This record gives sequence, C-alpha cells and structure tokens, in this order.
Amino acid sequence: MATEPLPLAGLTVVAVEQAVSAPFATRQLADLGARVIKVERPDGGDFARAYDTSAQGLASHFVWANRGKESLALGLKDPRGLEVLHGLLEGADVFVQNLAHGAAARLGIDAAALCARYPRLVAVDISGYGPEGPYAHKRAYDMLVQCEAGLVSVTGTPERPVKAGIPAADIAAAMYAFSGVLAALLRRGTTGRGGPVEVSMLDALGEWMGHPLHHTMHGGEQPVRTGLAHAVIAPYDAYATADGDRVLLSVQNDREWRRLATGVLDRPDLAEDPAYATNAARTRGREKTDAVVAEALGRLGADEAVARLEAAGIACARLNSVAQLAGHPQLAARDRWREVDSPAGPLRALLPPIGLPGGAEPRMGAVPALGEHTDALLRALGMTGARITALRRDGVVA
Repeated sequence: MATEPLPLAGLTVVAVEQAVSAPFATRQLADLGARVIKVERPDGGDFARAYDTSAQGLASHFVWANRGKESLALGLKDPRGLEVLHGLLEGADVFVQNLAHGAAARLGIDAAALCARYPRLVAVDISGYGPEGPYAHKRAYDMLVQCEAGLVSVTGTPERPVKAGIPAADIAAAMYAFSGVLAALLRRGTTGRGGPVEVSMLDALGEWMGHPLHHTMHGGEQPVRTGLAHAVIAPYDAYATADGDRVLLSVQNDREWRRLATGVLDRPDLAEDPAYATNAARTRGREKTDAVVAEALGRLGADEAVARLEAAGIACARLNSVAQLAGHPQLAARDRWREVDSPAGPLRALLPPIGLPGGAEPRMGAVPALGEHTDALLRALGMTGARITALRRDGVVA
C-alpha cells in the first residue's frame, strides 16, 4: 500500500529566529515535511546554541527545537544580506521571525511589509507582548512572561510560588504560531493569498490561564496554590512509598474512597466513618485524610502501591523524574524513540506527538551546524564562487 506523503512536503519556510518560540514553531513544520531554512547571525548564530553543552557538547534547547533545518549564516544589517534573504523569500511559502521589538520593521521584514511585497507569503511575527501597548518594548524572556501572565501565582505551594519547569510561554507561543501558519495556508488554498499571522507570548499564555482566569473573574477568588494536592478533592496528592519513590493518587468520588479504604489502606472501618465517608468531610479533615493514606502507602514499595491502587480501580501515577521519563515503558512499548543526526553524532529524540496513521513518518532531520548549508543555498540563488568568497570575507555570511 502506498504511503501518503507528509502534509507539508513541497513547502518552503524561511525563519529569522532565535531562542525557543519561533524555532520550536518551525520545527513542527519541518517534522511535517516542510523545508525550513534557518537564518542565523554569522557571529555565533542563534544564541540558544550557547545555552549549555549537555547534549554531547551541544545545547539541549537547540537540539530540541532545531532538527530538520538548513542553517544559513547571514548578516541582515548588510544590504547584501537582505538581498539574499529576499532572494529566498521569492520562492518561500512561509516566513517566521521573533526578533526583538522593532528590529524586523527596521529591516523591512515584518509580516505586514513582507505580505505586501509577496502576496502569497504567510508571514508570522512572534513577540513578547504584541506590537503596540505599554509593554510592547519590554524584554520578554519566558520566565518574565510566566510572571506577567499570572502562571507563577497559581503554581507552587501555599507558601511559595514557583515558575513552571519548562518554558511554558515560549511553547504556548510556538504552538499558536504553528497552528496559525496551518490556518493561513488553508486560507491561501481558497483565496490564493497568504497574509500576516501575529502571536504574542502573553496572549498565548493568557489563553492557557483560562481556568484560573475565569475562576477569578467570575467566582471572585483566585485558585489557591496547593502543590500536588487538589484544592477541593481529598485524597488527591503524592505520597511517599517505602522505597523512597512517590505515588500520586486521586479519589474522585465516595465509591472510590470505599474501595481505597478496603483494598489499599486495609482500613474497612473508614469506608463508612462520617469523618471520611464523603469528599466534603475528607477535605475538611484533609490533614487526617492525608495522614491515613500516607501511613498505608509508606509501608509499600512503589510497585506494590501502584498494583494495589490499580486493582482497586483508583487513578494513580508515579511521580517520575526526567530520567524515568526517558526510560518510560509506555514510550518504549509504542516505539516512540528515534535517533536524530547532529554535529555531535546521533541523539535520541521523541517522535512528534501528531500521528498520521497511513502516512509517512515525521521527518526528523539532522540538527544543523552553524552555516552548514550557506554555500549550497547561495549557489542555488545563482551566486558565483567569487561572490560567495567576497561575502564570507566581509563577514556577511559564514
């Protein structure tokens, strides 16, 4: 049976991108078959390349967000560099940029300017706070936007707010940019015209804050920080096991409490005890409820605790470390791991979460070295070797 091609095969994306939000958006496009040309500064490239050296000498952020791309090291402050960029845009379908506020407009490569020049182009501006308003000029690193969006205020323990352990604002903006591109391409298929797409990190994370936002606006109170516990359900928390692990369990109704008390806690007397029999009672006496559950699970190893909880029909999960995620049996059983080439050699990476049964597997191309594809791209634009040499000598390309 013939395999369906990847849905974005044949599309060309040009990206002037750095850090996480735009690179992660364009990586989704590359995984689905698009050709992605990543334009980087000649003097060091995307600064995310230097965040760390944990991926066999490469930066973990860069490896994660930049596979499957071609790297063009090109200086855009030189008119000759801009000329090269426009040569690429003449044949491109999508352009993505997340430069600092105002930088793209000064170069004439903001979405509005490019869409006026190239009517079929879908052009994406990703910013921290949007193109106008009192915050438009503010620096917008991920953690700063997490704070401005209120995410930090609802994450953590009652005593201390904490940031999310992943770049949530960057990822939110990236995924809306990705879906915005797909929507604009669908519209182009009908109208023949591309058009601008605008995404801000604050807007994206503000949407993800929908539940606490509506709870606060319409209910009058901000949800309290409860760590791993649930504000209105008990028991719903992580409990230490005898072997030093932690297991999270959730009792959603009173029938489940009775099964937990009898089948896991070995305390059938608590099944109908008025102090525990209803969720309202268990929540009022949360400390006593948690103490009873903690005592029982503290006598069991994590494997036995999970087995007994599952046998009793109680929702549960291990509180895994990142290393345990890397060895997760479910990911292994579903064959979710692949190897991606890089300048440092093969690296493990997860398949992207979008599955296309019956189609080609996502294209998980190599992580590029800085400027790895510069010469090939310039030659494809018709440049001679002498001109490429002159551009390299002048620091316009690398």
